Order: sequence, then C-alpha cells, then structure tokens
Amino acid sequence: MLRPPSLWSIPALLGLTLGVGTPALQAQDNGPTLDGSPPPEWPQSITRDDRGRATVRAIRLDEPLSLDGRLDEAVYSDYAPFGDFVQVVPDAGAPSSERTDVWVMFDDENVYVTCRCFDSAPPEQWVINELRRDTPGNRNNEHFGVIFDTFYDRRNGMAFYANPLGARSDYSIVDEGSTNTDWNPVWDVVGGEFDGGWVVEMAIPFKSLRYVSGDDQFWGIQMRRSIRHKNEWAYLNPVPSFLAGPQGLNRVSVAGTLIGLDLPSAGNNLELKPYAIGGLSTNRLVDPVVSNDVTGDIGLDLKYGVTANLTADVTVNTDFAQVEVDEQQVNLTRFSLFFPEKREFFLEGRGIFDFGQGGSGGFGGGGGGGGGGGFSRGGGDRPTLFYSRRIGLDRGEVVPIQAGGRLTGKVGPFTVGAVNIQTGDVEATDIQSTNYSVLRIKRDILTRSAIGALITNRSVAVDGGGSSQSYGLDAAFGFGDNFELGGYWARTETPTQTGDDTSWQTALNYSADAYGVTASHLSIGDAFNPEIGFVRRSDFDKSSGSLRYSPRPASISWIRKLTWQANLDYFEDGAGRMESRRQSGRFEIEMETADRLSFTTTRDFDRLDQPFDVADDLAVPTGRYTFTSHRVNLRTGEQRPLSGNISYQWGAYYHGDLQSLSVNQGRLVVSNQFSLEPGISLNLIDLPEGESDQTVFRLRSDYAFSPRMFASALVQYNTATDYLSSNVRFRWEYAPGSEVFLVWTDERDNGPGGTGLRTRALAVKVTRLLRY
Repeated sequence: MLRPPSLWSIPALLGLTLGVGTPALQAQDNGPTLDGSPPPEWPQSITRDDRGRATVRAIRLDEPLSLDGRLDEAVYSDYAPFGDFVQVVPDAGAPSSERTDVWVMFDDENVYVTCRCFDSAPPEQWVINELRRDTPGNRNNEHFGVIFDTFYDRRNGMAFYANPLGARSDYSIVDEGSTNTDWNPVWDVVGGEFDGGWVVEMAIPFKSLRYVSGDDQFWGIQMRRSIRHKNEWAYLNPVPSFLAGPQGLNRVSVAGTLIGLDLPSAGNNLELKPYAIGGLSTNRLVDPVVSNDVTGDIGLDLKYGVTANLTADVTVNTDFAQVEVDEQQVNLTRFSLFFPEKREFFLEGRGIFDFGQGGSGGFGGGGGGGGGGGFSRGGGDRPTLFYSRRIGLDRGEVVPIQAGGRLTGKVGPFTVGAVNIQTGDVEATDIQSTNYSVLRIKRDILTRSAIGALITNRSVAVDGGGSSQSYGLDAAFGFGDNFELGGYWARTETPTQTGDDTSWQTALNYSADAYGVTASHLSIGDAFNPEIGFVRRSDFDKSSGSLRYSPRPASISWIRKLTWQANLDYFEDGAGRMESRRQSGRFEIEMETADRLSFTTTRDFDRLDQPFDVADDLAVPTGRYTFTSHRVNLRTGEQRPLSGNISYQWGAYYHGDLQSLSVNQGRLVVSNQFSLEPGISLNLIDLPEGESDQTVFRLRSDYAFSPRMFASALVQYNTATDYLSSNVRFRWEYAPGSEVFLVWTDERDNGPGGTGLRTRALAVKVTRLLRY
C-alpha cells in the first residue's frame, strides 16, 4: 500500500513506533495528575512534520466505549492524549490559549473521538446555549469537531462536531468547498463538564461511513476547537490564515494523518427506511374546493453500498411533508428569485452536482464549517445547470414523485453522480408525467484541481413539443493556498427556443488574508434555457472584478481586521449595448468581539427597454437610469445571547427614492432550550408614479426538549400580498435514524377582498431505519 512519504520518514516512523499503539510501552497504572497533565511514563502519541501536520495513531479497543461524559474508563489513563492545537485567529500560528486533550479510538463497530477541553474562564462565561441538531447556533457555541478524509484523497471529508450539552452537527464536503449540512448520518455524542473545562465523547458507527476496509489503514484527519467566548478558533493542523474561522475545517488538503486503523469489512451496507403518513388537508385554491380531506400513504427509501465508495439511493412514493416552508422574500429587481432546496432526498450528495464554480471560490474556498461552501449554489447571475426544485414542484404546487434513484461516489480518480426521477401527472393543472435524468462526472487532477462534465434530460419540455437537454464541461484549478482559476462551457436544447443557446464563464480568484483579487467574464445567450436548472437573467455578457485590502492592525487592540473593497460589474446585452453597470465600495471593521460594522456605497446604471413592475400597481417606465445608494450594516457576534445582521439602506432608486431596513439571522437565546429568531425586510419605495410598501415580517421560535427532540414554529406576514402563513413542526428521533414528525401548515389571505383561508394541512409522519 502506498504511504504518504513525508509522514513516513525515519523520524516519524521512530516516533510512531514508540507511540501509544505499542502495547509493551503502555503505562498501565498511571492515570493523569489532578491538573490533567500526563505522568512521565506516558509514551509519545503524536508526531508532526516540518509543516506542523500531525500523524496520530488510533487506539484499538477490545470492548465498546461507554459514553457518559466522565472519562473514567481505563483507556483514558492507559493511553496518552494528544493536542497542541494551533490558532488561526486571533493570532495565526500561535498555540491555542487553552489546552485540548484528544483520544481517537476504534473497535469492530465504531470509531470514537473524545476531547477534554480545559478553559481558564469561569463556566458562566462559556457560550453554551444550543441543544438542537445541525443549527448555526451550535457552530457558535464552545465546541469540538473532527473531519475524516476516509479515502485520503485530500479533497473530500465527513465532519462531526458537538458542544458540551451534546448538541451535534454533521456535514459532508466535496472538493474542499461544497458543504452538505443536510447529510444526517447515525452517530452518538455525550457532553459533560469538569472543574476547569468540558468534555465531548463521540461514537461514529463504521456503517455511517464509507472507507476501504483492511488492517493498518490510514485516513486524513483534522480537528477544530472553538473557544467562542474569546472568539478564538484553533486546529490540530495549521490552516491558511485567510480561513479565519470555522471554515478552516473544510481545507481537507492540509489535514494530518490518522494511522493504525484495522477496519472491518465495509460490506454492501443496506439501509431501509419505510415511512407511513396520515393527515388532513384543506385547499380553497382548487376547483372543486378540498376541505378536511383525510389522506394516508406509505413509501420507502433505500440506501445500498454498491462499493466502498459508491452508494445507491432509491426512493418510492416519495413524501416531503416534514420539510419547512420557504421563507418569503422581497424582490426589488427585475429578475427571478432563487429559493433553496430543502427536501432531504435532493440534498444528500448535492455537492457532486455543483457545476462551473472554478475560480469563484468554490474549490477549496471559504465554507462555513457546516455553513454552505465558498460559492453560492445558485441565485446569482451564473446559471445553475441542475436545480432540483424543478423536480416535484411546479409554480409552488407539489407534483407527485412516483420513484427515483441516485448513484453517487468515487471510482478511482473519478467522482460520479447520476439521478433519475419519475414524476406523475396532475390533471387539474395539465402537468404531464415526466422523467428527469442527470449525469455528473469529474476527474481529479493535480493536487486541488478537477475537470468534469454534466448532462441533464427532461423527457417532456416545459412547453411540450418533445424533450429538452442541457450539457456542459467545467474545470477548476487550485494553485497553492490562495489562487484559483476555472470556467465552464454549457449548451441547452429546447424545442421552442431558437438563437444563442450557449453559456460560458472564465474566472480567477486570489484570496489571501491581507489581499484579494477576483476577475471573471460570464456570457449567457438569449436561448440558453436549462429546464432542470435556474437562470436569473439571459442574453448578456458580464465582466466583473474586485480588489480587497484587509490588514490586521496590531496597534488597535479592539480591532481584529479592517477591509477596503472595490467591485465592478459591467453588463452588455446580446447586441453589445451596455445594459447595466454597478460600482461599489465597501469599508468594514471586524472587532475582536466578532462584531462587524460596514459601510457601502453603490452607484448603478440600468437601461430598461420594458417597464419594470415593482408592485402590482406601480412600475418604472422605460429609460436610462443612474442612481446612487448607501448602506450601513451591523453584524453582531453570533456567540452573543442577542445577535443578528441589521442593515439600513437609503438613497436613490431609479428615478425615485428607496429606504430599506432589514434584520436577518436574528437570534435571541432565552435559555439553552428556547430561542427566538426574528426577521424583517422593510422597503419603502417613492417614485413619481406612486409609492409602495413592501415588507415581510418573520418570526421563528425553537424549543429543544433534548438533542433528539425539538419543536419549531415559523410565522410570516407579507404586506405586499397580505398573506399570513404559519408552519409548526415537531421532530423526535426516537431511535437512531428513526423519526416522528408532526407538521401543521396554514396560509391565509387577509387583504381587502381576500379569501381568508387559502390552504391548511396537518400531517403525521413516522419513519423507521433498518440497517443490515
């Protein structure tokens, strides 16, 4: 088996030979001293290469580890922990200000990771206030996390992290940039506190992972500790300084190495997840009206490990009743809004299908440690070739999915993804039964680079008249830590479209800690129409660029970073005429408290060849418009009990004025179990033709009974439509991977002459995970 040479040098080999994996050198009856320091008899458990990357030997257990948060099992006194974490902020490259002890263990069923995190601050200063699974709040608590690169390809990984309350989060990552926070494997975690710190014990079943079986295997490994009350982020292996926060965990290429793994046969793991659902529904928007209609159904999801790194998923009679409703948005542009995918079947493995992100920060870019990758999955000017909300949804109405399948994984250096979905017909809206197919393949090249292709097919085009297709080639090249270059070319074939049916982009991105430069050119033809994709606007060429300077002034104690940034977007239509131009400048102050204050000035030019409707009874006439606006934005540190992103914009809007106030990502922590998340988007438009008030109010509340049981409610009101909607969800994971959902949805039209109740539904769904 090929070993990584730099980690198997003679010094490293000697260090590991004397490590904890050598039974003859184990300190059998020497527990830790009262302050947690190891006795002198403990052998070395970690070695580092000249770049500081760690090589760690896993500990073989003869019996399962009991998770109780007390660390009183013999393994913790018989084997030395490792640590010596390194800061990325506030002092990049310096040792972490607090000590962290870690053990990595395994038996025939699980891999275990335990941390003992010392903290010199009193417990009342620690930020620990989240119990729910997979929430941004968990990332902004004191927490410990690990990512495994189980195929040692230095590109992909599976991450797990938890806080001292036992709240857990997990995600998978593709090509160091595309995170999937909706990947929900079965695993267990228990937290606890001791005098002077806290602990986390994780047990991750091998059945929840994909890997190569056999003795003496090795994985890539990186670890992260958040000392949130200090706004400090520290890692087991050093990460580039511009990844100053949780996103450093996603840079898989700088991870260390975990050795000594004797892994059980991966087999062809089979998971069956049948479901049963029942409910009541009312719909006054259809003819005839449906009132308190009793429904019931069953279905099945199946997951099968075809090979060690190739997984097949099958869904039959798919149901998404447990999915939270979309958040309403205000649209002040003349282009379509993008809504994110929330349905579980389409979220798993989605990073494989990301297309054309090279040079845009998508390969090895920022990412959020469970936050979403370095580049948006859609909604910007770059088209999305595969937008899964085109399947099973039509103008907001549900289209039944009869069956579907997905194959994702790796075959040697190739990443592959295939999707095939069959939807049923809907007679009331004249929607025909349609088959959707997607094929994605990427080839790893060099160190942080890939080339690939994507093909989609829709058997019945949106406007009928045959099928429609999309296909394209893309490339992403990463050089060193900071430089990316890439692009794509794509084409569509639609029966009703004639003209330029191609799109292409070239882009580069240099992103260091103190400096940043981006440049790109994007072209979309007038007939480019990916019918399983998303296009915000068409028939244009866009040239873009930005310059950034971000020093860290050591002489100002309360400022962590200052940023000056200039941006330019220049649009021409298909005839070569300037259509739009946006110039902006931004200044931001990042404080040591994690608060951010920014000021932005934007100057727009927009040529309207057709009137632009900003409201039902208000439009901007055709013409050429140049206007300037200003924005001030305060983003408070998310570790605070009260946090959020508050923005105020004022200035010109076409030939009138606009004032906007928005509160996003607001969160008020009432207790460890209960939190409120308010939001508002208030927009006052004043044009010579009239005035318009477009405002959306939003309030989400969450209550966690335990890390495996929670309830949430989302209430929204849109003043432009006078729609009031509410969505209440209860979720209980009564057994690992098995859940009960109770969901209530209600939408009302409260405007003058409105219908009152529009739709209402109550659903109860039960799933059961069976693993073989």
